[in-house]
Amino acid sequence: MKYTKKLYIPYDFTDENNVYPDSDEKPLAESERHLRCIIRMLDILETHFADIVDVYVWSNMMLYYVKGDPHLFLKPDIFVSFGVGKHERLVYQIWEEGKPPDFIMEFASKSTYENDLGHKKDIYAAIGVMEYFLYDPFRTCLPNPLMGYRLVDDVYIEIPQLEDGRIKSQTLNLDFVLQEKDVNVYEPATGKWLKTSVDMEVDARRKAETELEELREKLKHIETNTINPHNQKS
Repeated sequence: MKYTKKLYIPYDFTDENNVYPDSDEKPLAESERHLRCIIRMLDILETHFADIVDVYVWSNMMLYYVKGDPHLFLKPDIFVSFGVGKHERLVYQIWEEGKPPDFIMEFASKSTYENDLGHKKDIYAAIGVMEYFLYDPFRTCLPNPLMGYRLVDDVYIEIPQLEDGRIKSQTLNLDFVLQEKDVNVYEPATGKWLKTSVDMEVDARRKAETELEELREKLKHIETNTINPHNQKS
């Protein structure tokens, strides 16, 4: 079945009993590795966009794309939506938010990769998701372990992977980089690798400890020179 834009024009639905469930009762991820990768990427992106009030980053939320039909939904592993606010949601309804997510990332497996590259990809393009990335944690099923697509004239065009294994996301202004054990995220504007909230806390604690030690050394130096003024250099 070919999906077209006009399929998704919102329409009125009069059935008051119509509901949009917030779960499809399926497992969050296929394997432990998939789950760890998803949680880590969610943490990295959510931490990165934490101070921007209109950016919403979330995972495995029911995404409804046709008003009035709760049977038509997808559940992206990771998505980022600009201009919609950070308030808590049970589901993501395109007609309520006023737009689809801007960026979606799926973590492929042997049981999902055909759907990820076919049905899901077609729908994400049809509803206007600007960028669609895929990562295969086991590196056994996708043509490339890390892949990215950008919407051009309503069609997904594959984003070329650079020699160092990175794929640029224009939507997020970030580079996704395939590395030995996982996929990491680099911010070209700052020249820094993005970190999880835990890593950020560890860095902040180490910085505070270093600054405290430097302050102690300065105080010790001042006390020594106060007690023994002859130690001061002329």
